[in-house]
Amino acid sequence: LVVRHGMRSDALAALATDFPPIDDAGTYPIERLQYGPAFEELWKEVQGPAFRSAIERKFGVDLTDHPMMATVRERCQATDGAIHTDSKTKVITVLLYFNESWPHAGGRLRILRSPDDLASFGAEVVPLAGTLLAFRRSEQSFHGHLPFEGHRRMMQIHWVDPKRIERNERKRRTLRWRIKKALRLG
Repeated sequence: LVVRHGMRSDALAALATDFPPIDDAGTYPIERLQYGPAFEELWKEVQGPAFRSAIERKFGVDLTDHPMMATVRERCQATDGAIHTDSKTKVITVLLYFNESWPHAGGRLRILRSPDDLASFGAEVVPLAGTLLAFRRSEQSFHGHLPFEGHRRMMQIHWVDPKRIERNERKRRTLRWRIKKALRLG
C-alpha cells in the first residue's frame, strides 16, 4: 500500500519543525526520543484504534494481540538499503516519510521482484513528506534502495508476532546461541 500526499501541508510543516533531532544514522525507539507537539500528536494518532483498524482492513489481518513498535530515523548511510524482507517477528511494516524534497536517485525504497536484483522492482517509493508505505512481511517481501548518504527522515512502525519474539528470546538465552554469536557462526 502506498499513499502519497497523505497529510495536510500545514501538518507537514509542523512535523518538519517537531521531528526528533537525531545526529547519527541510527534507528531509535520512539520512546527514547524528544520531539515537539506536532510529532507527538502524529504518534498518538498512529497508536490509536482507527489507524490499526485501517491497516487490519487493508491487509485482512487481526492485529489485536500484536504489539506495535516504532522507530525513527534521521540519516541514511551509503551502506544502508541492502535487499531484505524484514525480521520474521514483524507482521506488518508501515513507513512514514518526512523529507521536504527528494531530488536523489538513491534512497528511494523499491519493492522488489527478487532477492538479488535492485533493478527489478514493482514499485519505487520516493521518501517525500506525507508518503506512507505499508506491506505485509513475508519470505517474498523483498525491498531495498540504491545507496544514499544524508538526511532521510522516517518513522518505521511494525506490528510484531509475540510468539516469535518470545521464541527468539528463549533462543538468545541458550549457551549454544551465545557461542555461535561469539564465533560469528550464526
